[in-house]
Amino acid sequence: MLALEVKEINKKYEHFELKDVSFELKKGYIMGFIGANGAGKTTTLKSILNMIHTESGSVKVFNQNFIENELDIKQKIGYAFGGTDFYTRSRVKKVTSVIKKFYKDWNDETYKNYLEKFEINENKKIIELSAGMRVKYNLAIALSHGAKLLILDEPTSGLDPVARDNLLDIFQELVEDGEMSILFSTHITSDLEKCADYITYINEGQIVNSCEKEAFIDTYLLLNGNEKQLDTVKDKLISYKTNSFGFTGLILSSDFDRSSDIKSAKPNLEEIMIYYSKKESKYV
Repeated sequence: MLALEVKEINKKYEHFELKDVSFELKKGYIMGFIGANGAGKTTTLKSILNMIHTESGSVKVFNQNFIENELDIKQKIGYAFGGTDFYTRSRVKKVTSVIKKFYKDWNDETYKNYLEKFEINENKKIIELSAGMRVKYNLAIALSHGAKLLILDEPTSGLDPVARDNLLDIFQELVEDGEMSILFSTHITSDLEKCADYITYINEGQIVNSCEKEAFIDTYLLLNGNEKQLDTVKDKLISYKTNSFGFTGLILSSDFDRSSDIKSAKPNLEEIMIYYSKKESKYV
């Protein structure tokens, strides 16, 4: 069963546009949504949640059309993100008392359990919570009204390595029973190498690739060779960097002749993103 189905979303601004954005997230999995800053990650997420008007396209959540069933579907979605702007001078307890009224399946016991698990003091003011604690509080809210799909927009941005690692452990725990699904937007690719099952990569408003993480990585190879070897593969490279020894470049696995004497290696997500972002110029 699909938790989320996004089909051909188009949104045009004066200097940027989403172009036929499409991908699917299966129930019970974590999808990493990657791309450089300004690539269209947040615009896509806002389009999915109907927070901005799109020119065309459709979104289904658990096989229901989002626009036609928006109020019901939003009861099943939790939206957590970094830099949460709650009423910062209010206490956690007060903010929760307002938010809970919007959810028909709110469960106080579940909420209390998550406060304890996340070590959140509800008598503290929002401004007194660290960035990591604010994200955890947002998660506690989402998980206390029966959400089955979490949409996370840069939730680990600005967190220290320990706080990020703890948060990723929580995400993995949430999907263990196969009921929760997570769409996880980030530019910190190392986070996704730890916890993501699927990767969707957006570049300049267009989806480059969307598939299982290992299959995504296997789509590409990182080549290292001398100047003479560069001339033989230059036209097939997505982009490349030159140095005193020769070159390093990214290529589609299907475009590489494995009988070649050019050295090849499996790239990581960050390397794929860096080289692909330089595609237009080829030479880096």
